[in-house]
Amino acid sequence: MVNSCGHCANCRTGDEQYCLNGMVGTYAVTDRDGTTTQGGYSTHVVVDAGFVLRVPAGIDSAAAAPLLCAGITTYSPLRRWGAGPGKQVAVVGLGGLGHMAVTLAAAMSAEVTVLSQSLKKQEDGLRLGAAHYAATSDPDTFAQLAGRFDLIVNTVSAAVDVDAYLSLLAVDGALVNVGAPAEPLSLNAMSLIGGRRTYAGSMIGGIAETQEMLDFCAEHGIGAEVEVIAADAVNEAYERVLASDVRYRFVIDTATLR
Repeated sequence: MVNSCGHCANCRTGDEQYCLNGMVGTYAVTDRDGTTTQGGYSTHVVVDAGFVLRVPAGIDSAAAAPLLCAGITTYSPLRRWGAGPGKQVAVVGLGGLGHMAVTLAAAMSAEVTVLSQSLKKQEDGLRLGAAHYAATSDPDTFAQLAGRFDLIVNTVSAAVDVDAYLSLLAVDGALVNVGAPAEPLSLNAMSLIGGRRTYAGSMIGGIAETQEMLDFCAEHGIGAEVEVIAADAVNEAYERVLASDVRYRFVIDTATLR
């Protein structure tokens, strides 16, 4: 996000990402002056001064880059839905978004459980701060964890059984989507009504909240786990992303763009 209208109700409350007149993304959209944004794969970019962020000293530049997407995308719902001491938080998926959600929720002192199709990444999940790791392919998992969580952050973009995940929420719990499935999802209204549960979505964060996230990461020694690549390796990296063969984000070294 590099711009917004600045005067609608959402912009005035610091939620520029929900600008009622349309926030300006970093690439392939029309900015307020009629120009097309060109993206971040460059050595320099010009943006409105109000959309410039300060990366605190101590955060490696490569590890900081994904914080501006995966970091704030997961930090915002964790903060808004009260992840913290005494809270049971589940993270669905352990990819680029999921590894940040686990790390941040653990740093907020929540008790974190990773819900993944298999136990393949269990060692990573526990290293990142999860207290528990469960395979959703195990038919016993949903029965064993029923009613347990105050918050579930769903980071996957694949279709999931929404009702099954809602059953894992405690009364007043929330299931928040940050992954974006290509197809519509369905749910039974009683899955919400029966436990006063909430089903919600969240998209990145406002500028002030993003700066708060960066400062939080600096305070807790948090950075994304990345693999730095040269620009000429981007096609190979893309294929590896499709094959889920990255832990957990690729970062392009802009020095190789010259």
